[in-house]
Amino acid sequence: METVSRYPLSRLNVKNRFFGAIVLFMLATLAPFLAAGEARAEFRVCNGTQNLVGVAIGYRAKEGWISEGWWQVPATTCATLIEGELQSRYYYLYAEDAARGGRWTGNVNMCVAENEFKIVGVQDCFARGFQRMGFKEYDTGRQGSWMVQLSDTPGTEESQNR
Repeated sequence: METVSRYPLSRLNVKNRFFGAIVLFMLATLAPFLAAGEARAEFRVCNGTQNLVGVAIGYRAKEGWISEGWWQVPATTCATLIEGELQSRYYYLYAEDAARGGRWTGNVNMCVAENEFKIVGVQDCFARGFQRMGFKEYDTGRQGSWMVQLSDTPGTEESQNR
């Protein structure tokens, strides 16, 4: 005995094409919103002050300790210092307020230069023609992303994973 379809074959094809078109339309419409919700991996610094801030970062790499800078971060904006998944657990930050001369420092000494720099090694900063500054340590706990918020008020600096 032959199975009989309720609808003629041509009507099923039209129905399936219509359904497929609706699904494609919905995916095309929702794709930008789904992608926008994805977290980007990076190390960011946000300047919560009313002044321009210069920022330097330090980290451990294959070639040894690296310090690099300067990122100029305007008032109430953020800058990405490292793009992509963070490779180290610990990162070190030093920042200066360009207008008022305030600093965000720590106890880990690394080398910095007057202008844009990438320095390998933390020993003999002065002998190599650099300055030595105290960087603050951030334990990212091996998170893929991290953000530091710089603030005018002492003790209100925040760091967080994203």
